[in-house]
Amino acid sequence: MESTRMHSTDSLFNNKKPQSRCLVISLGIGCIAMFVIGILIGRFATCPDEKPAERPGLFLPGVSEALVSNGDPLIRDELMNSISSDRIRENLRMLTENPHLAGTDENHQLALKLKEHWEDVGLDHVTLTPYRVLLSYPNMNDLNYVELLDENNGTAYKSNLTEPILTQEENKTNVVPPFNAYSAPGDIYGDLVYVNYGRVEDYIYLEQNKSINVSGKIVFARYGKIFRGDKVHLAEKRGAIGVVLFSDPEDVTDGDINQVYPKDWWLPPSGAQRGTVYIGDGDPLTAGYPAIDTAYQKLSPDEYLPGIPCHPIGYGIAIHLMRNLGGGAVPQNWQGGMNVTYRFGDGFRTTGWRAHIKVSTSNKNVTVYNAVGIIRGSIEPDRYVLIGNHRDAWVLGALDPSSGTAIMMEISRVMGQLVKSGRWRPRRSVIFCSWGAEEYGLVGSTEWVEHYTKSLGARAIAYLNVDIAVQGNFTFRALGTPLIFKSLYEATKKVPNPNATEISEGRKTVYDTWMKATPWEEFQRPLITLPGSGSDYAPFRDRLGVPVVDLRYTWDNRLKLSAYPMYHSVYETFYLVDEIMDRGFHYHKAIGQIWTEMARDLADSLIIPFNVSDYSSVITDIGRTFMESFRQLMDTNGIDTALLDDAIANFTIAVEQFESQMQKANLKDPFVVRRINDQLMQLDRAFLDPAGLPDRKLKRHILFAESTVDNYAGSRFPGLSDALTKIKLGEDVENQWQTVRKHYSVILFTFQSASATLKDVSDFMFSY
Repeated sequence: MESTRMHSTDSLFNNKKPQSRCLVISLGIGCIAMFVIGILIGRFATCPDEKPAERPGLFLPGVSEALVSNGDPLIRDELMNSISSDRIRENLRMLTENPHLAGTDENHQLALKLKEHWEDVGLDHVTLTPYRVLLSYPNMNDLNYVELLDENNGTAYKSNLTEPILTQEENKTNVVPPFNAYSAPGDIYGDLVYVNYGRVEDYIYLEQNKSINVSGKIVFARYGKIFRGDKVHLAEKRGAIGVVLFSDPEDVTDGDINQVYPKDWWLPPSGAQRGTVYIGDGDPLTAGYPAIDTAYQKLSPDEYLPGIPCHPIGYGIAIHLMRNLGGGAVPQNWQGGMNVTYRFGDGFRTTGWRAHIKVSTSNKNVTVYNAVGIIRGSIEPDRYVLIGNHRDAWVLGALDPSSGTAIMMEISRVMGQLVKSGRWRPRRSVIFCSWGAEEYGLVGSTEWVEHYTKSLGARAIAYLNVDIAVQGNFTFRALGTPLIFKSLYEATKKVPNPNATEISEGRKTVYDTWMKATPWEEFQRPLITLPGSGSDYAPFRDRLGVPVVDLRYTWDNRLKLSAYPMYHSVYETFYLVDEIMDRGFHYHKAIGQIWTEMARDLADSLIIPFNVSDYSSVITDIGRTFMESFRQLMDTNGIDTALLDDAIANFTIAVEQFESQMQKANLKDPFVVRRINDQLMQLDRAFLDPAGLPDRKLKRHILFAESTVDNYAGSRFPGLSDALTKIKLGEDVENQWQTVRKHYSVILFTFQSASATLKDVSDFMFSY
């Protein structure tokens, strides 16, 4: 059929007259000419001349102007105004219906609920990532306790096995009784020695002023000042055979033990603080690598797990132990808030009495799950802004961590629905992270960082953490590393003050009250504290060199509190938050708005909003503070401290030059934009030492880490500080000086390398 039609057509053309063919050709040429003329007229009549000067830099035809533009500024207000207090409240009610200890089915079920929520609100991809890790639990058929035995070995006093129910919210199944995770099991008998907070200085006082040694004794220490794991470690190093930790009324009440929960937010006598005593991050048996199916698990961990039993109690139990202690009365600064004379112990008032600790806690391999939800970036999907919060709680966890989880659910709803509607998509990817086992030692987040260390190391911009969103309602507070300061300050200036009274007094924003409550006098800004290792931001800073921040509302720092009073007790309930701490959830909403705006700012800004001069200012400040403590000691031992002064000064010059070049940069060139952003991302990473800090190989940031004597507190120049502090204490002095000299050279070299990352490629020379 096809060949027949071709033949027929050829015949038609062959039969036309020559004049007709010429006419057809002429008409065709004319039409083409008119079409070309029309295009030219349209082009020059309606389009202005496109001169290179009007679009400087690299022009890529067909590429959207969005490639070199900031995000839509109107989205900021829509996102912030969409955060709902009521929705946060309902999220929290759901999250606190049942206990959800790490490694339990209840915690897994919450992960599935989060996954479903993120899929419903429009996130692009959601996944659960499992890890097989070593956790710790008490034997529910043989519960832990402390008792006093009389001279006939009879029980003179025995502690409660559980916390009594004070409201129906605590009347739940699967409530784990007070215990310290990773405590060694054991039946321990002996004398009690009261050691105040169990810090290094407390032991020095006992040894030098009272000739009391805790070797072979049971240590009796109050919670507060330092991380509980450090208390146990310090006791074990000094030969103690067991530890009893107690919450003291001085640290968890206002002095009136009748006005406590459920009347107020103060801890009742029956409340006890659970918590891990593991000093380390991540699964204890797979340090440095993820606990996936193919992982090699060591028989024993590299990092510290106690070799002695430890048990926590409330002050309703502790007073029975204290009133029976012998020994002299303690000094006034060791006297706590119990209505009894505090004594050193090292014996009891009645001859022949002794203490007994029974701990049945044991370690167990279980599977924990991280839930991760992703909104893909429209232009730079390979750059990640991470929003994180842990999901596991010791019991109901209305504050720690469910207040943060409730807000993160709301942020994901607001962002997800805007993406789902097609009205917004961030320039860079936003990743929501719900960690499965933070309470045991940052296990979930650390395993994830170890699992995806190559991708995150190359692509993560910042990690924004909210663990406890509201631990008070006095003022905002933040822990953070310097590059994040700018975005945080700007966000708090945009969020309305949740306290109506303060607004009437002229403090209209969160920033205003923050500045009044905790001014950073030297920098004329609110104080941002360098973080220790108290939450999931730590592995991002320590392993990856990613800028981090931890946000929350907190109490008046004039109160003598080591933590919010209900910390890790069974009484941390929805009722506590809803009726006592944040009626109306106004402070939760403010944290949600700050968190949202920071994420949007980091994800949508053309140039990542990092202020490198903040970095040099903080380094100058911590260098000065460090030298105030150690300059004389170093100089008198032949270490030239002027070299560090010079390194900091040279880094400051490099920062100033970089900022000057940024002012002249052509931001219409997408390659220039990418180069600047890469340099900004590399700055914090430039201060990583792949060999790690001395004796802490998995802590790689030479400027910031937690203190070795308090896991909660941040440390400046941690490798040097650790070694020099040991030298001052007379510990292993010769070896520590070798450590100081070696690590000092590493620091000087690292400053040189970090300065080089800020230089333009054309200026960078591969020479000393």
